Amino acid sequence: MQLTQHARLSVAPMMDWTDRHCRFFHRLLSRHTLLYTEMVTAPALVRGGALHLLRHDPAEQPVALQLGGSDADELAQAAALGWQAGYREINLNCGCPSDRVQSGSFGAVLMEHPALVGDICAAMIAASPAEVTVKCRIGVDAQVPEEILPAFLETLSQAGVRRVIIHARKAWLQGLSPKDNREIPPLDYPLVLAMKAAFPQMHISINGGVTSLAQAAGLLDEGLDGVMIGRAAYQRPADLLQDADRIVFGDMSGGRDPFEAVQAMRPYILRELSEGVRLASITRHMLGLFAGKPGARVWRRILSENAHRAGAGTEVLDMALDAVNAAAVPEPQQQS
Repeated sequence: MQLTQHARLSVAPMMDWTDRHCRFFHRLLSRHTLLYTEMVTAPALVRGGALHLLRHDPAEQPVALQLGGSDADELAQAAALGWQAGYREINLNCGCPSDRVQSGSFGAVLMEHPALVGDICAAMIAASPAEVTVKCRIGVDAQVPEEILPAFLETLSQAGVRRVIIHARKAWLQGLSPKDNREIPPLDYPLVLAMKAAFPQMHISINGGVTSLAQAAGLLDEGLDGVMIGRAAYQRPADLLQDADRIVFGDMSGGRDPFEAVQAMRPYILRELSEGVRLASITRHMLGLFAGKPGARVWRRILSENAHRAGAGTEVLDMALDAVNAAAVPEPQQQS
């Protein structure tokens, strides 16, 4: 399956969330969904030599590397390093509104400098065989999305970019926190659909406000090429990923249920523990596995209270699973 096919459904890059442990876990729930790293800054790789940030398990594939930065030469070098590390897609962050990226003049700030973005993308494309993609907003601050977005996409297209993920909200660089930027600016799905009609040659995915597979399938039916899901996929991973292969990709073999996913994580957890990783670093990404199901609260509580303890191992998972199973068994009714 080509990357463009995997991109029918993807899990968004999310800082502090979609690390390598999270991605390994998500891959156990869906074989086909495209996964993304947390944003890695080009300066960290090129100037800081932090190549450990590129570490990933081959089992995570298909997985894309998201880069942040604003220097074309540096991003080109970082893209080449990503390709060498095994990533076949390199995504440029043009959508993050955090103070950190604003101070570095990248992320959503780049939407104010489309010519620079075009130069960056052209340099990245020339630097390696990896597919270069862009994740952006519909505009920032006082920009008029209906004017800025088509011009921005035209610049990307001329630079050689063929796949774009559009977060269907504006980013307000002044006055809103990153959290508020994910929730307060109104969604504009019709504009993203209009961009697909205006740029039929581009693969356009939509991001923002998608909370179910049914909603994702509906957006695909409307003509979009892909749907990217963020917080819902992290907070309710089984709900969003367990049936993704069947519903989105037509693979009727089915995904793992939550209990099977926990068992499949055991060898990975044991390996990582042997290398000095703390259990909580892995299980924190699994807290929402039983969300909406009997035992969800006790599962979260047991992992939260015990996984961080020194020497904690898979016995914590056993204890949590036993509690989930107990919660799922109805209590016997007493005779009157």
